[in-house]
Amino acid sequence: MKNLICLVCIWINIVFFVCADNPVKNKECDIIIENEQFRLVVGSNAIAKSLTLKSTGEECLIDGENIPIFSVTQERPYHNEIKLAHPNKKTTFQADTVYWNGDKLIVGFELIPYEAIIKIKEVPAYVGFILQGFKVNPGTYPDYLKITPPPATELCLLQLPVRNKKYFGEWLNVSWDENVAVNVLATDENAYIDFEKYNNYKLLTATAFKDIKLEGTGAALIVCKPENLLDNIAQIEEDFDLPKGVQSRRSGMINASYYWSAEVNPGNVDQHIQYAKMGGFRTMNLYYPCFEGYGGYDLIGNYEIDKRLYPNGKEDLKKMLDKIKASGIIPGVHFLHSHIGRNSKYVTPIPDYRLNLTKTFTLSEDLEPGDTEVFVEQNPEGSVMAEGCRVLKVGTEFISYENYTTTRPYKFTGCTRGINHTTVNSLPKGSIIGILDVSEFGATSVYIDQRTGLQDEIAEKIADIYDAGFQFIYFDGSEGVNPPFALNVALAQYRVFKRLKPEPLFAEGAAKSHFSWHMLSGGNAFDVFTPEILKAEIRKWPAEEAPRMKQDFTRINFGWLGYFLPDKHTVGTQPDMLEYATSVAAGWDCPVSIHAYLHTFDAHPRTQDNLEVLRRWEEVRAKNWLTDEQKKMLQNVGQEHHLLLNEQNRFELVPYDPIIDVAGKSREIRAFIFERKGDHYVVYWHISGDKKLELSLNPSDITLYEKLGQEKMISSGTNHKIIIPASNRHYIKADKLTKHQLSDAFKNAQIVE
Repeated sequence: MKNLICLVCIWINIVFFVCADNPVKNKECDIIIENEQFRLVVGSNAIAKSLTLKSTGEECLIDGENIPIFSVTQERPYHNEIKLAHPNKKTTFQADTVYWNGDKLIVGFELIPYEAIIKIKEVPAYVGFILQGFKVNPGTYPDYLKITPPPATELCLLQLPVRNKKYFGEWLNVSWDENVAVNVLATDENAYIDFEKYNNYKLLTATAFKDIKLEGTGAALIVCKPENLLDNIAQIEEDFDLPKGVQSRRSGMINASYYWSAEVNPGNVDQHIQYAKMGGFRTMNLYYPCFEGYGGYDLIGNYEIDKRLYPNGKEDLKKMLDKIKASGIIPGVHFLHSHIGRNSKYVTPIPDYRLNLTKTFTLSEDLEPGDTEVFVEQNPEGSVMAEGCRVLKVGTEFISYENYTTTRPYKFTGCTRGINHTTVNSLPKGSIIGILDVSEFGATSVYIDQRTGLQDEIAEKIADIYDAGFQFIYFDGSEGVNPPFALNVALAQYRVFKRLKPEPLFAEGAAKSHFSWHMLSGGNAFDVFTPEILKAEIRKWPAEEAPRMKQDFTRINFGWLGYFLPDKHTVGTQPDMLEYATSVAAGWDCPVSIHAYLHTFDAHPRTQDNLEVLRRWEEVRAKNWLTDEQKKMLQNVGQEHHLLLNEQNRFELVPYDPIIDVAGKSREIRAFIFERKGDHYVVYWHISGDKKLELSLNPSDITLYEKLGQEKMISSGTNHKIIIPASNRHYIKADKLTKHQLSDAFKNAQIVE
């Protein structure tokens, strides 16, 4: 009996050794995938069993879900018996077997008669999963079945049920807390990265699509301490030759606000530099009309330097950018990279064949030049009816329509031929036409079909202009692509980005998808809000997004900030508005940007004060002056803050509150009260004028400053009142008055001409 027990023990040890330390081709053993930081255990049935951080032993997978690590999707079954036995519909088949073959996993699926080959790359920073191909045994499909196996529309390279953590970055696809970070991310631009929310976990996935790219598409798994995450991603970016998103985020320029303008040119660049320096801007972003000439969105797509502004073309543009750089400001460029204007050379007189179509139809009758109805075989039900977007691309022309029928004979009615100066033509029955993918933003541009080479052609033109000396880029109109958006948004950006030399210091964009993380290190900027709603919109949008983007290890731009002149309809852009936006942004290590036009800067009486606000906060950003405690203060959007220069010309950050209904509810005076070193202060100004303010106070009650430490004279008014200037920003210090008394004095004040 004793000998039998010993033999059993020896057999168990042999099996354990074979499975644990030499698992090649053993289909009964667990799959161990690991690096120096984590271990992933997958059963031979392809169920993910465990994912642990080695340094702490923390388990990252949810218990009891039994989710296979791989799956494959087909539009319908193709194997004859499976087709007969199961419904003909889009079906996802889960993996049910997996075993090692060298450094590759061979994956089998329920019902499906083929296997996937996935190469595993185990390195210290991450583990890579790359689809190398499929294994289809001879005779799997009968000879009469004329298909190209395997008939797969998508393959899930990785799916893991990761326990919910304190934070989740939906852009980067990372679940993390103070102890561990689990990240599934693409190693190339073709992988579709996503997640699904469940009660106690998120299913992190990476998928390869047949219509994009199956073989060669890859993803990586990172499990590490959160402080090591960016280092690991940086290694992936290096190994797979991706844009250097980590390096960019660690740059000293990532928190730099920019001066944005659509009108900088060699004739006025000096004035723009002067204003940019007044605002302390380290960067300047030039919108494309600066060098293409302003013709509106309908001319987007030419991407050519306007010889009227730059007689020597690119050489003159380079000289202007050199002048900006010589002033200490870094120039960037703002393009709509995926839009083609409806009056551009790509549209008129003959539309380019690579413009995107949202629907296609077959002509059911010949189309002649005088026809105002277009007959088609397919039902137009659901076709776009928005004003300006009802456009058919028919051969060499655009045709607008007023309506369509949804019963046979199907047709588009009320047609106007040759719009946008396109060339009217005739087409025979059976020709293919389509609905033009017109931008929903004003209907003045159309979208590129990302399946064609047109985006590459435009990218070359953009890169040639960028080469004049630009150093960062804004990808506007990034939503302007065809489905799948989760891939094509980033693909369109990447087709431009990879041509930009040197690689941009940072980039922003109007839309983002997973792969964009490596490019859009600056995230996004927000559109302009008017003065009266600016603070509320800051709270609603950028202040809401900023903490979420922190979970993606990135920042956003709290601009664009418009610049409005005071008039009867608006108080215009005022120092407190800019201070609110830029201070809350600084609390999240984010910048702002301002729309700069010389005529508004020149005409606004408070431009000096407005730009001084921005200058102070830009200096704070450049010097990393804010402490973590101060940043927490600024993140409280319900409290406004003021950055003042004290008597020693040093920064002080103080909370301040608006005095409501100053001077009998006049909108002309803006005033804010704060406490400093036991005394109450008011900072105040007139929104546009140069007037005076009469207060029911004694001269001995207050001290007046334009700059702290430099007292100004106070004039005496009638009936024991004082008169102070009401123009640019001034400060009042009250030595003896309470906060209530000082506030009341401003509420009861009178404006004196």
